[in-house]
Amino acid sequence: MGILLAIFLAVLAGIVAIAFYYEHPKAEIPHGISERQKLYVLHYFMNFGLGLATFLDKVGIISEAHFLRALMETIPPLKDARLLIKDSRFERVKVRIYQPKTSNNSQRRGMLYFHGGVGRFGSIRAYERTCRYFCRKTNSVVVCVEYRLAPEHPFPAQFEDCLTAAVHFLRTAQDHGVDPSRVVICGDSSGGTLTAAVAQALVNRRDLPKLRAQILIYPFLQCVDLNLPSYQQNKGVPILLKERTLVLGLKYVNLDLGITKEVFKGCHVSEDRRLKYQKWVSPDNIPHEFKTRGYKPSPKSLPSKKICEVAEPVFDPVFSPLLAEDSVIAQLPETFLLTCEFDVLRDDGLLYKKRLEDHGIKVTWCHLEEGFHGTLFLAVLAKAIRFRSGTKGLEKIVNFLRLM
Repeated sequence: MGILLAIFLAVLAGIVAIAFYYEHPKAEIPHGISERQKLYVLHYFMNFGLGLATFLDKVGIISEAHFLRALMETIPPLKDARLLIKDSRFERVKVRIYQPKTSNNSQRRGMLYFHGGVGRFGSIRAYERTCRYFCRKTNSVVVCVEYRLAPEHPFPAQFEDCLTAAVHFLRTAQDHGVDPSRVVICGDSSGGTLTAAVAQALVNRRDLPKLRAQILIYPFLQCVDLNLPSYQQNKGVPILLKERTLVLGLKYVNLDLGITKEVFKGCHVSEDRRLKYQKWVSPDNIPHEFKTRGYKPSPKSLPSKKICEVAEPVFDPVFSPLLAEDSVIAQLPETFLLTCEFDVLRDDGLLYKKRLEDHGIKVTWCHLEEGFHGTLFLAVLAKAIRFRSGTKGLEKIVNFLRLM
């Protein structure tokens, strides 16, 4: 127990050191450390944290999910006298509302934010800085949704909470000083997945104002083909490794991790599904310039009836929004889509971009050539772990929002 406590305190000391940078913006990283080196140092500490979380879970001290949540909860928010911040509930769902203190003669734009964390961790507190940033920079009312987390609340509870919050916000927008015709939903990573799923769920709601736009930040969008070019090229690139992506996804929908190898081979996709989805999920739909960096077409293995039955939940459009029917895609709102070159999920975004544009949906695409998964989240934290790509991505989103 003493050793475990020492390890935990070491991690805590690292967090405190990072927190020092949060409160001391003049602190600088040593000269000569490149962005790539910073990324791999960050990846080392992340792997250490994940390894510790797994170990503590196996020995019965604390579950992996709860340990990771606790780490994210240590991110301290900065004081900000320019904003009014209050906690509330939209129906049964906890939310935090951020409003500029400055007076406004007209109703503001509203943003509903769904945080990342693969449906298992992440929180309002962890994304406090992100939401404050968007509120300040765009003069918007920002609402962060504290949706329930797995495994205590199994999938799709997360989607249900986000949809409930979106419906409530659209109905009561004016109560918060928001123009109902200027409501935008936004999310990063799995929060981007939730954003896409909520936007799809709202397309046929005639009793609500239409969403003004959706903002998808490096979203996970499909579990049909995990050998797309970006999965091959970036399988070992921090922070989201190829195997980690699938493991976290399977945990999210409470599936046995024993099917991981078969899913990578494509054994979970029946012939009928393969024929249906090939027009939407195919390397042929990825522009050539994204295939030049070490991509080789992968032969598909024969489907396994048993694996296909077990993997059924991953084809739900709530989990894989890229698989929604054309009739849904054609009604989606204007979209801002951000992808990163060094991200296994890059091609999910490229495929969704093509589907949207094929149906006449206006898409503003931001591709970060130096970007990696998580770079925007880091951009609002410590200067020591901030990357150029993340800062650029945030600026692009702010510029898009100002036009809404």
